[in-house]
Amino acid sequence: MPWKARDSMSLRREFVELAGHEDACMAELCRRFRISRRVGYKWLGRFQTQGVAGLADRPRRPKRSPGQTDASVEARVVELRQRHPAWGGRKLRRRLQDMGVEVVPAASTITGLLHRHDLIGTEDSGKHKAFTRFEHPAPNALWQMDFKGHIAIEQGRCHPLTVLDDHSRYSLGLDACGNERTETVQERLTEIFRRYGLPERMLMDNGSPWGDSGMHLFTPLTVWLLRLLIAVSHGRPYHPQTQGKDERFHRTLAAEVLRESLRDLAHCQERFDRWRAVYNHERPHEALGMAVPASRYHASARSFPEVLPPIEYAPGVEVRKVQQGGRLQYGGREYHLPKALHGYPIGLRSTVEDGVMDVMFCHHVILHLDLRSGLTTKPVTHVPVHL
Repeated sequence: MPWKARDSMSLRREFVELAGHEDACMAELCRRFRISRRVGYKWLGRFQTQGVAGLADRPRRPKRSPGQTDASVEARVVELRQRHPAWGGRKLRRRLQDMGVEVVPAASTITGLLHRHDLIGTEDSGKHKAFTRFEHPAPNALWQMDFKGHIAIEQGRCHPLTVLDDHSRYSLGLDACGNERTETVQERLTEIFRRYGLPERMLMDNGSPWGDSGMHLFTPLTVWLLRLLIAVSHGRPYHPQTQGKDERFHRTLAAEVLRESLRDLAHCQERFDRWRAVYNHERPHEALGMAVPASRYHASARSFPEVLPPIEYAPGVEVRKVQQGGRLQYGGREYHLPKALHGYPIGLRSTVEDGVMDVMFCHHVILHLDLRSGLTTKPVTHVPVHL
């Protein structure tokens, strides 16, 4: 099978979790994960009868037995905290329950235990405050995407690219990139789309490579997304809370991974892959009622097209080609559209407001054309705060 040895267990686990969803299409999932249906059903059967341990390569024996009972609960708490130093009492308690520990103390008791073992600092108390959350009602309705800045590693720098499902907080992608260029992001997104399908909308900030300093915020990358019939939203400038879930994911990543010494991009990716599996399938999430993100996520029914669909418009829509520099000639006036649309056909459609036309690209209304003033304006949309 084509899975790399370094992440085969996390891929198998991800596959069986997605295949177990009631709406899952086994043939399509096997195609996306690049395995045969025979192999897919084999791993699903092992998972159903043996759990996660059944996904290990045979004849290797698992390093740990899920039925281990010789260690005390206190030792289990200490060991789990040492593996996940950023987890508090509530997360540790829920994880112990998920691991099958029969008698688990209260979260407050676990917190006291951590204090006794000098595993928690007083500055952590009361660090998290309650706030109002907004989330989309179903998986794949919105994905959030961003770079976690850059981090220094022993050999150069790493730019972690993160993609998160808004509804489930499921980490769809955590990639160790050597730069933040368009082609790098498009290559990584293509692999994510092939595995999980396409979202309805993606939310990102205003920076490169998905934004620019102009008023229209269109780049070659966002044009590519629009051609895939993925709507694109940008957060408010200087308001990172608009992408609050991804920002929170970045803080968790920094606390649980980025404090470690990382050698190079390959080492970063290996560490990211292992941690992403824990984040999606083991780490209890307080915003989800202490459930794990994998319990709320399923793959999209919209498959990634290897060949981009043609750009077509409905009857009655006037079609014009965007010229060099984003120039558009219409009605004796020259309008300025995003430069990234150069060479593409756009559609012009009348609106209920006299003298105002929709500017369409593929199925999306991207701008308004004001025939009275000769200006283009952005459509009025509301992007809620995503915490």
